[in-house]
Amino acid sequence: MMKLEYIGIRVMDMDESIRFYTELLGMKLLDRGKITTTKGETAALQSPGSQLVLEFNYYEDGSPFATPYEAGEGLDHLGFKVDNLMATLELLRGKGVRVALEPFEETTERGTTATLAFVQDPNGIWIELFQ
Repeated sequence: MMKLEYIGIRVMDMDESIRFYTELLGMKLLDRGKITTTKGETAALQSPGSQLVLEFNYYEDGSPFATPYEAGEGLDHLGFKVDNLMATLELLRGKGVRVALEPFEETTERGTTATLAFVQDPNGIWIELFQ
């Protein structure tokens, strides 16, 4: 059996990314450490009540993995369920977070409807906020 334990994303600035996800999105920093083999650094974060872990990966100059960064490399978006989409979106917008897509409704093939919007983190990665 396989199950998803975490999602790893590459970040350009570890401290700025940790601040964004903890202060603005309410995640908790679980762990942070250096990986000498890759000349990198990782940090693990988690939302309260969630078992999914988000791992940040940063590679210093001289690491074979420190290739030129392109926003969203291999990652489409991260989804965050919120209690009040409009209030959350306005709070983030007020803190200078870039809104990529304003709220809209989406209906699934099963007929369920969700309201969602997208913002971007400091690395250009899209974050879906849905209610």
